[in-house]
Amino acid sequence: MLGMVLFAVTTTSRREGDWITEGVGAIFPEAWDRFARHAEEAGTGYQRGTSEQPRTRLVAAYSALLESADPAVREAASQEWALWEDTHVAIGAGGFRRDPRWADDRFRHAFVRLATHYWSHDGFCAPPLLQRMDRLRGIPATLIHGRRDISSPLVTAWELHRAWPGSRLIVDEGDGHGGASMAEAWRRANDDLVSAAGR
Repeated sequence: MLGMVLFAVTTTSRREGDWITEGVGAIFPEAWDRFARHAEEAGTGYQRGTSEQPRTRLVAAYSALLESADPAVREAASQEWALWEDTHVAIGAGGFRRDPRWADDRFRHAFVRLATHYWSHDGFCAPPLLQRMDRLRGIPATLIHGRRDISSPLVTAWELHRAWPGSRLIVDEGDGHGGASMAEAWRRANDDLVSAAGR
């Protein structure tokens, strides 16, 4: 393997899954209220509470809704999740706008089902990825991340970079969870990787 180029870095850790589904609610409380209320009212067992109270995780509640035998339940849950996605990626992306891909029912259902399934199981990564980075020793990597990415805060990319010998971290100061300048950095990093292969 020549190397890797990663964009908007995440490791699917529990910390990240809980942050994106619950913690980001501190930044968008009105949108998060709607998002959480849907899970509460759908009878998933999810109930908002303090971290001291045992409860179902919001991401697990949405995962259960996406596994429902009732197509109307799956449809409503995937629509609410898509709206939440558009909300939290708005910072650093030029403001709120609906992603046109959500209009495709198959795409939306697949995206939301995969996201909720993996996040509700911490990415099936036990032990967590950061504890196993020695396995990638010798494989160079370029990690590209936006400073304004509140969906996947920079700390994950920073921790991965520190744990991955031979990695390089590019922080885009103006972008969030992806944008034109990050895409350009991704293209350049891939071109560099291909050029290095030809030497």
